Amino acid sequence: MSVLFETSLGDIVIDLEVDLCPKTSENFLKLCKVYYYNLNAFFNVSKDFLAQIGDPTATGTGGESIWSYIASQSERTSIPRYFTPELTPKLKHTHRGTVSMAVAPSVNGSAGGCGSQFFITLADNIEYLDGKHAAFGHVVEGLDTLNKLNEVFTDQDGRPFKDVRIRHVVILDDPFPDPEGLVKPPSSPTRPPDNSTRIAEDEDPLATLPEEEEERERRKRAAEASALTLEMVGDLPFANVRPPENVLFVCKLNPVTRDEDLELIFSRFGTIMSCQVIRDKKTGDSLQYAFIEFDKREDAEQAYFKMQNVLIDDRRIWVDFSQSVARLNTTWSNNPKMGLRRQRDNGGYGGREDLEATRRYRGEEGRGGREYDMVFDVPHGGGSGRRRKRSRSGYRERDGERPRRSRSPRDRRPRSPRR
Repeated sequence: MSVLFETSLGDIVIDLEVDLCPKTSENFLKLCKVYYYNLNAFFNVSKDFLAQIGDPTATGTGGESIWSYIASQSERTSIPRYFTPELTPKLKHTHRGTVSMAVAPSVNGSAGGCGSQFFITLADNIEYLDGKHAAFGHVVEGLDTLNKLNEVFTDQDGRPFKDVRIRHVVILDDPFPDPEGLVKPPSSPTRPPDNSTRIAEDEDPLATLPEEEEERERRKRAAEASALTLEMVGDLPFANVRPPENVLFVCKLNPVTRDEDLELIFSRFGTIMSCQVIRDKKTGDSLQYAFIEFDKREDAEQAYFKMQNVLIDDRRIWVDFSQSVARLNTTWSNNPKMGLRRQRDNGGYGGREDLEATRRYRGEEGRGGREYDMVFDVPHGGGSGRRRKRSRSGYRERDGERPRRSRSPRDRRPRSPRR
């Protein structure tokens, strides 16, 4: 009667002593049948001593017998969590690879015994465990896997820094009938039962990426950090904004090229939503580049391939897809004729209707974000609600009059009365 464990370090085949330990063997086989050990982690590994597993929580305090498990699943009468260990004097921990059930001590009057936790010895002649824990099998294949398990790095509590898990369990022979109420799950679990924060069993912390891929990841992280910085300073509406795919960037234009000229030339590829030559704010002169927004992305792609290096007004233009997100800004426009964009009445932020700008105070949307407002409501019309303005010269003005200059302490002496 054997069981095959497929672990992250290799396969282990265990032969069970069903004649000497029938109840322990039945408990072990039926727990394997319900996938109880699948994705369990070795939570206690002591070099040249033992490797312990069988607790779904990986804390050393969990686990239960198959009969307690069936009762908890079917919500029947409570059954003790542990069963009496089968301590057989003939079975001792004399050889490496001995499989033994961990015996839980009695706590607060509750009887101890065997549940689901078991361990595998990693050295020979460990007589200390004889008579204290119930041996019920031994490893017949996979001693090289035990060697790897013995060499793993652990913390001060014996938990491996990198998880070592049982990936799959295969029952090679089971002579025991199923207990009443046992229901085999339809499939093996796909997520570990414990909330481990260790290095994953399929992760290599020392693995290095190829130079090109590593450089790509470095640039990606740098771009994400730059985008977050631009969002913090207000240059981007949000860090994960993406440029539109239907807008073309056209540069190297002739200063005399107008919006209407570009729109007429590019309109043969599809419907144009907007065409704007970027101009200087003060002088209105062309900066020799423009943005053309198409109705469909396919039209923009066709124009990108057809209009590259085309001669317009005696200039060879350069066409590329726009990487600008300035059009997503709802408060500012580069067009000097348009000036400031008006806030939309129906909300929206960053060019998206489903977003809303963060507000710290009530009534903030009506003041444009340039002045502070009261957290509490203030009645209108009161004298205390009057605001004072500061002139450019630094003096306060009240009712249009310039206040008098304060006198020095020396000038504040009482004047003598006139005679």
